[in-house]
Amino acid sequence: MGSFGPIHWLVVLVVVLLVFGTGKLRNIGSDLGAAVKGFKQGMRDDDEKSKEQQTANSQTIEGEAREKKG
Repeated sequence: MGSFGPIHWLVVLVVVLLVFGTGKLRNIGSDLGAAVKGFKQGMRDDDEKSKEQQTANSQTIEGEAREKKG
């Protein structure tokens, strides 16, 4: 009862195709792809927001320092 070999994985793939069909598997794949794409876009948006906040915070600190000097 060791690990699965290539023949075992082929049998599992055939059984999955018979049970679910190619249409349903295609839909699952496209849904999964859309979810990953949305996740990546969300991460990119969060990075942009954090960069904007860091820039705004650094400008505020520089402005406060100038006010105290002057």
